[in-house]
Amino acid sequence: MVFLTCPANGVVRPIHPKAMPVVLHTEEQYETWLTGDAANAVALQRPLPDCKLEIAFIGAKADEPALPASPGPLF
Repeated sequence: MVFLTCPANGVVRPIHPKAMPVVLHTEEQYETWLTGDAANAVALQRPLPDCKLEIAFIGAKADEPALPASPGPLF
């Protein structure tokens, strides 16, 4: 599996400052990505606007243990 990334937007940056997935969220964007010319498709490789994304959950999932705050001793 492969996914395309772009710089992180203001919502993602505090959690993962390096990058975020490219998100296509309209039919027009899907069509451009799949059938448009390369220049228009590449223009879609950009962060999703902050207003289009919100954090839904922070923390460990119920079926996974939380990671320790620090890795502890190495030996």
